[in-house]
Amino acid sequence: MRGFDYSPFYRATVGFDRVFDLLDNVAGQAASNGYPPYNIEKAGENAYRIVMAVAGFAEAELNVTQKENELLVTGQSAPNGDEGKQYLYRGIAGRNFERRFQLADHVKVNGASLSNGLLTIELQREIPEEKKPRAIEIKAEAKPALTH
Repeated sequence: MRGFDYSPFYRATVGFDRVFDLLDNVAGQAASNGYPPYNIEKAGENAYRIVMAVAGFAEAELNVTQKENELLVTGQSAPNGDEGKQYLYRGIAGRNFERRFQLADHVKVNGASLSNGLLTIELQREIPEEKKPRAIEIKAEAKPALTH
């Protein structure tokens, strides 16, 4: 199901198909469950941080993968002998998850760490030299000498 009709934009743009597909994809993810909860932080001029609450997951049960402009974070909970336990209330989810993030061009994962039940993923936008703005020198044209 498409949430928004982009056809008017297709009439006036060329080459933006990927952007419209990305918007549809993100809108579809927003409708999915909110597990696990996460924050996205701006940590500097070109630095970002995703912090996910992954209580109950060990480092070996988490996987962070970047493929092109997509970041995939998965959690596969290992069986830990819950079969014999009888819960009166179970508020800690601990269920398997898959969370996808669309990354802008030139955003790379610098690393990930797990501390106190929070998975922190450090991201950095590395703009290539050829994409950075550069000043163009303006040269004055030599004036011809006046002859008398």
